Amino acid sequence: MDRKVDQSALKVNQAFIIGLLLLAYALDSVWLVAFVGAVMLLGTAVPSLSLFKRTYQHLLKPAGLVKPDIVTDNPEPHRFAQGFGGVVVALAVIALLAGQPLVGWALAGLVVVLAALNLFLGFCAGCFVYYQL
Repeated sequence: MDRKVDQSALKVNQAFIIGLLLLAYALDSVWLVAFVGAVMLLGTAVPSLSLFKRTYQHLLKPAGLVKPDIVTDNPEPHRFAQGFGGVVVALAVIALLAGQPLVGWALAGLVVVLAALNLFLGFCAGCFVYYQL
């Protein structure tokens, strides 16, 4: 059975993650990091509640700001990647709250780099790990 994934929804999700984590760093806001992590984990657990993808679905796509890019793909590796990223962001929050800013921002930065790798180069590291497992 061919299943479809809207790559534009994934890219909007990645753009929000990157943008908000960079903003969190610029503002030194652990709570913004926590918000991004919560959105990622909730969207992994209950995909229909994914805030960034819903923003695409209900705002950006209807307004014509982002066009759908639907391809034959499996959604599970993408959910795994987001869930793994959400766990890393949660660890970043714990480190930041524990007074370990270098560790916390390094973990958040890792998520930014991996999301950017996917957004700009089309390589999903989390998907790669999913298929290796």
